[in-house]
Amino acid sequence: MDKMIETPVFLVRHAPVVGQAGRCYGIKDVDCDTTDARAFEGLARILPDKDALWTVTPLSRTVRTANAVWAARQVSAPDYRIVPGLIEQSFGDWQGKTYAELGAYGHGDARNTHRHWLTMAEIKPENGESFIEVCARVAAALDETVASAKGRPIAMVCHGGVVRAALSHVLGIAPEAALSIVVDTLSVTRVDRFDGAGRGHAWRVAYVNRDPRC
Repeated sequence: MDKMIETPVFLVRHAPVVGQAGRCYGIKDVDCDTTDARAFEGLARILPDKDALWTVTPLSRTVRTANAVWAARQVSAPDYRIVPGLIEQSFGDWQGKTYAELGAYGHGDARNTHRHWLTMAEIKPENGESFIEVCARVAAALDETVASAKGRPIAMVCHGGVVRAALSHVLGIAPEAALSIVVDTLSVTRVDRFDGAGRGHAWRVAYVNRDPRC
């Protein structure tokens, strides 16, 4: 009989960005604030150790966030795996513009905006991608990373849109519905994947948007 393999995955949204108030930043490589000592001490307690697989995205704010966790542990960081498929949604020509300029969140013509996200799941900004497309690539990247971990815990330091997309995949809910899930900066969402025992694979959600300060 095949052995059941459980892979816990900890999805961490990066630290709060700085210098981008009121603007769409998407995949712009912007700075973040890693001075919340209490939050990082909490993350150091929650997240797995060096035996785990630690992943970041091509954006430096995820690396800075991961580094701050290890600094809170007062030990050197492990080597991170960069997973391009877990990068934030590309908003194309919208990036760098203010929300008011884009007509988002009730400013101007908001017919194509979501109540909790910059745009509806199916809307694709010029030279960017839709959230539906984000969900497809995140699902593939998540499954590939879990398969490569072979049961090792995984800490994924990523982005708010990516956490929502991962939950869309894990829970089997529509991308539009996933956009309504709250994902705060420095929050932890844990999902567990079970493989084997002749039953393919299945997902379980342990918690969503956990505040590491609590």
